[in-house]
Amino acid sequence: MPSDTRILIVDDHEDTLYALESALAPLGYRLGRATSGDEALKEVLRGQVGLLLLDVRMPGVSGLEVVRYMRRVEQTQHIPVILLTGFGPDQELTTAAFGLGVADLVMKPVDPWALRTKVRYLYDAHQHHLALEQEVRRLRAQLREHTETAARPERPALAHTETAAHPQRPALPHPDVRVPPQRPSGAHAGELEKDHT
Repeated sequence: MPSDTRILIVDDHEDTLYALESALAPLGYRLGRATSGDEALKEVLRGQVGLLLLDVRMPGVSGLEVVRYMRRVEQTQHIPVILLTGFGPDQELTTAAFGLGVADLVMKPVDPWALRTKVRYLYDAHQHHLALEQEVRRLRAQLREHTETAARPERPALAHTETAAHPQRPALPHPDVRVPPQRPSGAHAGELEKDHT
């Protein structure tokens, strides 16, 4: 489990934040807090949030609006969200929440044991999913590197060691082949002719 990944608790009431933090403390996970929808979005976009515990009704940006925005952004669309509501069962809210992919809708007052069980399961499942994605990316990178290496043309090996060691050395004639003497050229040739006359 990545130690730098937090559970973000979002509620506009200080006493509720404290109660939720106390309920989740025994799990040993890192906890963060936000008191508004705007603040929650900023925290989520900064990264390292593994689960969101989010109050539905808050001044300004509501819990559902936070989830709608998260689902449109690639880096946040798979973060599990538990919505909290203190207004009893609401069919319209339930339909909207699960339509946005909310993991669970929990009524206040919250049962600490039940909440810990849900949070542990969702948080650990999400971390496992992230670890698998990272492993898949690593394997794909290895496969791509292997494919590119295999596709590179090999350099042709030099057939003769002597030629490879001395590429500029001229080939020597065969001993049975007669090589005619070369006539000197230029000024030296004229001097030699005078000597013979």
